[in-house]
Amino acid sequence: QRQMCIRDRIGSTAKMGAGTNVQRKLVAEHHLDIPWRPSDIEQREGRMIRQGNTNESVEVFRYVTENTFDAYMWQTIESKQKFISQIMTSKSPVRSCEDIDETALSYAEVKALATGNPYIKEKMDLEIDVSRLKLLKANYQSQKYAMEDKLLKHFPREVKRTEECIAGYKADIALYKQHKTEDFPGMVLCGMNYAEKKDAGIALIETCKAQTSPEPRVGSYRGFTLLLSYDTFGKTFQLTLKGTLSHTIELGSDIHGNIQRMENVLEVFPARLNACEQALTNLHIQIENAKAEMEKPFTQEDELKTKSARL
Repeated sequence: QRQMCIRDRIGSTAKMGAGTNVQRKLVAEHHLDIPWRPSDIEQREGRMIRQGNTNESVEVFRYVTENTFDAYMWQTIESKQKFISQIMTSKSPVRSCEDIDETALSYAEVKALATGNPYIKEKMDLEIDVSRLKLLKANYQSQKYAMEDKLLKHFPREVKRTEECIAGYKADIALYKQHKTEDFPGMVLCGMNYAEKKDAGIALIETCKAQTSPEPRVGSYRGFTLLLSYDTFGKTFQLTLKGTLSHTIELGSDIHGNIQRMENVLEVFPARLNACEQALTNLHIQIENAKAEMEKPFTQEDELKTKSARL
């Protein structure tokens, strides 16, 4: 016959807590008393529920005696665990429904069982449900207030900004078309007119080298005002083509490359206008969706009222 070896070990939390490695064959753990700290329970169960245990499942037993001091002890553990869970999750219980921690709830259930009164058990269950529903409602109201704020402030501001961008790009596209030519149209820098692309490219770099202050130097190109400045933070030279809107590029050391960058900025105006128009359409869709969300009631209001009244 095959013999089975069963080993029992009895110890205090201090003796059998952190640092004790007996987990390999543990299959059950029995809490004979209630400690003062939730961490003590965690340390006890951590001897068995941990990596290295060869058992796929284990059992935890918690013993309580009805109508005794056990109810107060479990209430103390429950209160401490609620506080610990709130701090560890960095959340406020009035803003998130996730703060009623599962560990804290299990302690509350054991406390209810220890009282021996079935109404206390029902009361505990109702308190848990009402707390959860209140937090869900608080989260619903918080989202509703945030949506109201967006409808009153954020969306009107974004719509106005986007409409201004659309109007600006339309005006700059018209200005570009008015001065668009197949050949190089010439460039004005610091009062000097440069008819050749090469000369303009060289003058652009020389003007950059002479720039010693962040104050911009003025010129013009294809109807747009040129503002040449030095970014002291990024240590780069920047060129802004200013029409109705301002379009900034970073300059390099290539005489032809810099002018090509300017042309590229002008050529993408239609694409940017299209992006702004699409953004405005999306904003109007978001506004309609937000208004629809504002009309939705809290779906668990009746359940909250019923359970609050019963509690």
